[in-house]
Amino acid sequence: MPAKELNHPCTECKDAESELTVRQKQLCRHCFKRFITHKVHMHINTVYKFRKENNGARHQLLLPMSFGVSSSVLLHMLNTDFQRRLDNELPMGYDLHILVVEPSTMTAASAPCDQNYEALQTNNSMRTVSRIPFHSIFEYVPEMEEIMREYAGPQFVDDTSRSNEERLAAFRASISTATSKTDVDTALLTRLVVEFAKKSGCTSVLWGDSDSRLAAKALAGVAKGRGASLTWQVSDGMSPWGLKFQYPLRDLYKTELLEYAGFTPELSEIIIPDEPPSDNVLTKNLSIDELMMRYVQNQGAKYPGVMANVARTANKLDPSDTKTAPSCTLCGGLLGNVKGNVGVTVAGQAEDCQSSQFCYGCMRSRPGALC
Repeated sequence: MPAKELNHPCTECKDAESELTVRQKQLCRHCFKRFITHKVHMHINTVYKFRKENNGARHQLLLPMSFGVSSSVLLHMLNTDFQRRLDNELPMGYDLHILVVEPSTMTAASAPCDQNYEALQTNNSMRTVSRIPFHSIFEYVPEMEEIMREYAGPQFVDDTSRSNEERLAAFRASISTATSKTDVDTALLTRLVVEFAKKSGCTSVLWGDSDSRLAAKALAGVAKGRGASLTWQVSDGMSPWGLKFQYPLRDLYKTELLEYAGFTPELSEIIIPDEPPSDNVLTKNLSIDELMMRYVQNQGAKYPGVMANVARTANKLDPSDTKTAPSCTLCGGLLGNVKGNVGVTVAGQAEDCQSSQFCYGCMRSRPGALC
């Protein structure tokens, strides 16, 4: 019996009808998912060379989950690789720990995630899954209490009789602009993830940032005076805290991850869909991070190659030798105005000033009276 004639055969397998166009290729669903997962598996296998002669030693990796599309798709791909290794009796090479920082403790408008978390646990029974609130940063980073007091200045009063949740909310409320709030929240979240990873015995953190997200972070980082931190905020490599930061999705666009999620029904129970950006928000009420993300999404649809080059260029930056250089107590970036340091200088910041413990990027985000 002659084979069924296809109107638009898949460019790769030739045996199925193509369902979408990916990087100028007409692909069916199966070949598309194979193309996407191959990029992630190659990244993981290249960084963490898995060999049978490692005497069973495994890398301990941490994956922070936000219930967004990117981190959820990354986890699904890692689970697919895990199952493939089991089926073929290949060395596992790593253990994956999953961390969820409770979204409702970061943003009041966040949707409830109890059902999503239950689905995450059910689908990852072989993994260690943890869930902590944002204000647990006081427990994981004990020195953060003093750092916050120094950062917010004398007008901020930290009432230790209040709960950690209320204390963190008061500190965040002392920061005025949208850009500063987002900037400080990102620094706090990174510190929390890092300290959790250390206490869990992990040596690397896998961030679920797509190429689009990394491009937006690179542009926003430069605009906020954090260019010196791009070597670990956007690039694969060692962070200031002695943990490796890896971005396995760095070669994939956000649109491709959305397509993957659409072809994977089981992810619908885990993913919390992004709220569509509102056109009625004034630009002054948006953070630089949000503006850059909107810009990358809009321009990425027209010129995906150009946006991809932003993240790739940032990934080529050589990290400075920071072993002896002083670092920011809040974000870990290089300091300015310190002898022998290669960081950025903050105008009016003296070496003997308390503010010399914070980098240029963090100084710009401090409460207005101190800038």
